[in-house]
Amino acid sequence: MVVAVDTNILVHAANMASPRHVLCARVLEQVGDDESVIALTWPVIYEFLRVATHPSVFAKPMSFTTAWAKVTAMLASPAATLLAETRSHATLVRQCAAEVPRLAGNLVHDFHLAVLMREHGVRDVLTLDKDFRAFPWITVREP
Repeated sequence: MVVAVDTNILVHAANMASPRHVLCARVLEQVGDDESVIALTWPVIYEFLRVATHPSVFAKPMSFTTAWAKVTAMLASPAATLLAETRSHATLVRQCAAEVPRLAGNLVHDFHLAVLMREHGVRDVLTLDKDFRAFPWITVREP
């Protein structure tokens, strides 16, 4: 089984000061342990880098080097795969948008991940974000 991972799970798993750190770190480990594959995307990775290094988000933000080292370790894991746009992406955007009546604003970023998931046949997303429930082809898995 392939499970997409949203930014908030990565941020909490990497931030030991987070009250959700243990929960998110454990769920990422379990996904790898049960022979599932963790699906990442470049937009999620860049968002993780933005949030993890942002001084307005964390009292002690990570340096870019530290955050990038976490990304590199995730990408090097045999339990990780990277989802990227294919030639059919534009067609899928149109089809998927027709299924989401209130697609606008901040939901568009999550929509990108949801479209990539459909494009690669991934149904489950590991997230703390309720917005993913707007996408009928996605199954939300909360830790």
